[in-house]
Amino acid sequence: MHELPVTETILKIALAHAEKHDVRRIVTIHLQVGNLSDLQGDWMQRYFDHLSRGTAADGARLQIERTPIRLQCNGCTATYSVEAADGLDAACPECGGKDARLVSGREYFITNMEVF
Repeated sequence: MHELPVTETILKIALAHAEKHDVRRIVTIHLQVGNLSDLQGDWMQRYFDHLSRGTAADGARLQIERTPIRLQCNGCTATYSVEAADGLDAACPECGGKDARLVSGREYFITNMEVF
């Protein structure tokens, strides 16, 4: 259910940009969503469809691109990808260290909008 407030925020941002640039209709909103975010695209679209009724975004499609989980080693500063949340404890492929910080994987943001 955490998709609802995220989707509300996305819609507010999209509508604010649409109003600022005299957009009549938003067709597609391109998003980047990190693999650690647990946001489900189908639920985001359902909530978006409901929330956007009667707005410039009514009928718009959310196009979601997933971003990988990337870590940066605090020991040697190497950056590397892991496949799943359990990989957050994975050893650095360069130095073998296990002290790393998350670089990407939890984010969600609008990258582009198709409008007319």
